[in-house]
Amino acid sequence: MIVLIDGPSGAGKTTFAHRLQSILGWQLVHLDDLYPGWGGLAQGSALVAEEVIPKRRVRHWDWQHGRPGVVSNLAPGPLIIEGVGALSQANLATARQAGEVFSIVLDGAPSWRKTRALSRDPDYALHWQQWAEQEAEHFASMPTPDVMWWEGEPTNVPM
Repeated sequence: MIVLIDGPSGAGKTTFAHRLQSILGWQLVHLDDLYPGWGGLAQGSALVAEEVIPKRRVRHWDWQHGRPGVVSNLAPGPLIIEGVGALSQANLATARQAGEVFSIVLDGAPSWRKTRALSRDPDYALHWQQWAEQEAEHFASMPTPDVMWWEGEPTNVPM
């Protein structure tokens, strides 16, 4: 089983993923560990279908030095994969080949999300617009999730 958790910055993906992991005890992969810098949303997302799911391998990005970091291997078993770009056509297809898949997208008002994201990392303000543009490009082609949550509540509001 693979759970794909997607949504824009500040929507609560990481918090939700940690709670799910604490309940289920499954391995958790954060796309924040994969993105090759602030311009690398698409590349980080692609690594899910290229390496994380089929090879059970995570190539961490060394944010401090701006280069590839350590590679870690995942044990067999269920996975939770969270981050912007977790739910793409390629990732969903690859996850389906591996077994059962459940997808969820968390979202909220931009002002609510920005407040949450910047309270976590004030330096993110310098990259907010660049990242938001990449998010918009990703969401334009993202498959429909199994479930959507809006500011912590289930919803049927389209993205």
